Amino acid sequence: MQSHAFDKAVHVAQCLELAILLEVSADKPGNVNFVVGFEGTNHLHFLASAVAAAPFFRVAAERGIAVSKGEMGVEEVGVGKIIRDCVAGVSAWQSGGNTLLGTVMLFVPLAVAAGMTPAEKGVFEISGLRRNLKRVVEATTPEDAVAVYEAVEIAKPSGLGKAPDLDVNDPNSVKRIIEERVSLYQVFQIASAYDMVCSEWVNDFPVTFDFACPTLTRRLKEDGDLNTAIIHTFLGVLAKHPDTFIARKVGIEKARTVSAMAEEILKNGGLKTAVGKAKLHEFDTVLRRDGNHLNPGTTADIIAAALALTILGGYRP
Repeated sequence: MQSHAFDKAVHVAQCLELAILLEVSADKPGNVNFVVGFEGTNHLHFLASAVAAAPFFRVAAERGIAVSKGEMGVEEVGVGKIIRDCVAGVSAWQSGGNTLLGTVMLFVPLAVAAGMTPAEKGVFEISGLRRNLKRVVEATTPEDAVAVYEAVEIAKPSGLGKAPDLDVNDPNSVKRIIEERVSLYQVFQIASAYDMVCSEWVNDFPVTFDFACPTLTRRLKEDGDLNTAIIHTFLGVLAKHPDTFIARKVGIEKARTVSAMAEEILKNGGLKTAVGKAKLHEFDTVLRRDGNHLNPGTTADIIAAALALTILGGYRP
């Protein structure tokens, strides 16, 4: 029995590692890709990060397997600590700064949920996975919250802004989390108004499951090319959901303008027409101006999660 559990955890970790690799390999507008990077951060930092993160996804999946066997309670998994250790591991393996914080926050509970979900020949049933994911995030503890604050401290992401309550930069927050027994889920409820990753956590991952993943699946059929499908899905998510990473750095109005531009590209046929291609090129140029302030980083995290689901569901490039 042990070897089967072991194989499943490795399989989950491989699926999630592949999702990160495929996400960075697509030349999405305004993001780091194989062709163009940012000041101090390029695709090599993301490749190293994907490799560094994989063992932690495996640990998360192993805990999920243990939960499914009744060997541990879902609240004992230690999602926060796995996120923190994963971010520390990623940080140790590359010098490009914060590469994967948002993605790791989405992937660790996903890996736990996959461990809890039966898989037929390595293919996971997505609705069962989603039910387990809800269980995992709702069962998080104050200790998980403290560990995630430590993860943020390690990653030092740009554009954090000031939180209305339990601000991650306020040294008092951790003390209050412990004293008032505030779970990670509750912390993310506070942050969900201005952070899409947190919003996904507390609202049953609606953008990932109900929009990004189905769009990617449809686009793979229609476009026939993974890179094109990823770019079109990315534009679709961005058009519907202003990027909260942009909004925190330069304001919601700018983020809405970026979304309108993404929608315009899709209306003009995206990569399938000369006009769409020209608009996409122009869009990419705009997003990269002034030190990449308009980098749709959160949208990239959602795309990574959609790829992870698609791969867990059996897709292979």
